[in-house]
Amino acid sequence: MGNITSGYDLNLLKAMNALVEEASVTGAAARLQVSAATMSRTLSRLRETFRDAILVQSGRHMVPTPRALQMQPRLNQILAAIGDLYHPRRELDFTGLAPIFRIRAADVVIGPYAEALLRALRVDCPATTLIFTAESSSDDSDFLRQEGIDLYIGATAFLRPEIMRRNLFETRFRGVVRAGHPLLLGDITPQTLVTYDHIAVSRRGRRRGPIDEILSDQYGLTRNVALLLTSFYAALQGLSQTDLVLSVPDIVIDASRLDRLGLFAFPLPIELDPVTIFQAWHPRHENDLIHQWLRRTVMQVMCRSHVARGSTV
Repeated sequence: MGNITSGYDLNLLKAMNALVEEASVTGAAARLQVSAATMSRTLSRLRETFRDAILVQSGRHMVPTPRALQMQPRLNQILAAIGDLYHPRRELDFTGLAPIFRIRAADVVIGPYAEALLRALRVDCPATTLIFTAESSSDDSDFLRQEGIDLYIGATAFLRPEIMRRNLFETRFRGVVRAGHPLLLGDITPQTLVTYDHIAVSRRGRRRGPIDEILSDQYGLTRNVALLLTSFYAALQGLSQTDLVLSVPDIVIDASRLDRLGLFAFPLPIELDPVTIFQAWHPRHENDLIHQWLRRTVMQVMCRSHVARGSTV
C-alpha cells in the first residue's frame, strides 16, 4: 500500500472518494472545487500510493477498478467517522423546520406505507412533506448521488458499492387468481401452475424472473407470460375477469382486500427465496441528523407493521 502508513492525507482520501463516485477527473474536480489539472495530479498520487490505477478508460468513459470499488465502502465509513469527530452529534430541533423528502420506492412500499410514514414523521415535525417517485429502469444510485432523491426503498440489486443500505423486512410471493378459478379445484402443482397464462410485473420490462428459472431448472417447465405490467396494484385490477395467474408479494396481498376484488391467494408450489426490502442512501447523508431521523422513522413504521403481522424483519 505504498507509503500511506507513513502519513495520512485526508484530502487524498476525499479525492479518491470523489473520483470513484464521479468516475471522472473533471467531475471529481468540480465536486471538490479544484482544477482538473490538480485532480489529475491527485489521481497520479493515488495510483502511486495504492499501486492501483483507481480509474481506467472504458470506451469514452472512465470506470473505477475492482480494487477501487472494493475499498469504497470502507473509505466512506472512514470519512463519515472523521466527519463525526468534527461535527459532534446534537439533538435535532424541529422548530421552524419544513423538510421535504424525495423517496424513490417500489409500489409495494408506497401503497401500504406512504400515509403511515407521513403521519409518523409529522408527530415530530408537522410541516414535513413527502414526495414519492416510482421506480424506473434508470440507475437509482445516480439519483441518490446527484441528490435527485433522499432515500431509496425497494429491493433492486442495481446499486453501486458506495451506496449505504439497511434491511427493513422480507416479503414472500404467493399466487393470486380470481375466486372460483379452475386452478383451485385440485392440487396446485408446478405442472398445473403453467397450464394457465400468467401476468408478470417488472419495472425493467423483463418477462422472465426467479419463478421462470425455478420452473425451468427444477421441473423442465415453462410458463407463458401473456401480460407484462410495471405495478402489482395495477395487475390486481381486472384480474377477477380473467383466468390469468399473478404472483404477488405478501406485502401487497396483506394491504389489499382480495375478497372485495373477487380474488383468492394461494401458496406457490415452488420454493422461492424471500425478497429483502431495504432502504438506501448516499454516504453524504450518513451523519445528517434530519436524514437519520427520516431513516429511523422508516425503520420504525415498516418493521412495526411487519412484526404485527408476524413477518420476518
